[in-house]
Amino acid sequence: MITCFIRYEIDPFKVAAYDEYARNWGQAIPRCGADLIGYYSPHEGSSTVAYGVYNIKSLADYEAYRERLRNDPLGRANYEFAKKEQFIRREDRIFLRLASAPHAELI
Repeated sequence: MITCFIRYEIDPFKVAAYDEYARNWGQAIPRCGADLIGYYSPHEGSSTVAYGVYNIKSLADYEAYRERLRNDPLGRANYEFAKKEQFIRREDRIFLRLASAPHAELI
């Protein structure tokens, strides 16, 4: 299992547009085969940094998932929404694996 972390630099005056974008991915991403952890928007501190995080089995599964997402009606519409509204200034994607498991239980 690998986790994809997407770091967005967003327009601080268009956080509401990013939130709509995030809610749309909340529907499309699981439907297309990834385990969505969530999309996060600014709350305190920086008003320009946001994240999307999801798990996927492998990079090969990621490629198939991306193809399904490109063909998904809501996925396509969400890409177009971001392009039209231009609230994303920069997007960086990194894939990491969990190295700290197993975790201790809370006492």
